Amino acid sequence: MGWVGDHAWETWLIAAGVLAVLELVSLDLIFIMLAGGALVGGVAAALHAPGAVAVLLALATAVGLLAVLRPGVVKSLHRGPNLRTGTDALIGTRATVLSGLTAHAPGRVKIGGEEWTALPYDEGDTIAAGEIVDVVQIKGATAYVLRVQSIGN
Repeated sequence: MGWVGDHAWETWLIAAGVLAVLELVSLDLIFIMLAGGALVGGVAAALHAPGAVAVLLALATAVGLLAVLRPGVVKSLHRGPNLRTGTDALIGTRATVLSGLTAHAPGRVKIGGEEWTALPYDEGDTIAAGEIVDVVQIKGATAYVLRVQSIGN
């Protein structure tokens, strides 16, 4: 059977290891996909599959990983964090009403330890002091807020 036939699974394993090391140098997620194919070829060889079958399984696996898995992984790795800064970071936070507010009379709310001028987002709403609100929008130095609905309402 020869050296390669007797040790085919070991040859595939060494190839997978070499490809994995090459991936550490390139960081393109190509060699690691090829290493995955080599591992499948090694499993096929360990199960005493004919050499041609092991090669075909390795190729099919590598191509499949490159075509299906790699694009999604690359996309998620290149996507940056969704950072919200400034007033955008305050949207969606809770605030406490310090002085009542109506559409025609702005009041004050406390958002994250800071006092802001506020108006109700719903123009027909009147919100009393002490109520909890959600910050919906900020225009300039004015926060537009919505009353937090209790479970019973």
